[in-house]
Amino acid sequence: QIEIVESGGGLVQPGGSLRLSCEASGMRFAVTHIAWYRQAPGADREMVARITAGFVTSYAESVEGRFTISRDHGKQTVYLQMNDIKREDAAVYYCSAEYAGRNYWGQGTQVAVSS
Repeated sequence: QIEIVESGGGLVQPGGSLRLSCEASGMRFAVTHIAWYRQAPGADREMVARITAGFVTSYAESVEGRFTISRDHGKQTVYLQMNDIKREDAAVYYCSAEYAGRNYWGQGTQVAVSS
């Protein structure tokens, strides 16, 4: 059974940092591309960062230089290191696994930004 579980969200002050985790199970992780998306209230879901099975990364312009996506095949986990967090980064963050021609989604983890 394929399962995607996000964790690591919470309340952070502007300028602070968080590390989100996405643990994927039930799939061949080594051939799976993983992306982080986010959705703020009233907004469309947008892709934040993506990492391919070959460790090629890409980022939304709004987070370039502040967020870093990485993956650990031993732990079947993808991380999103978020630094210099801004108020506009507040959203529910979702992990998506591209595997066998389908996208599998987790339930999301909330990131709130407040001073």
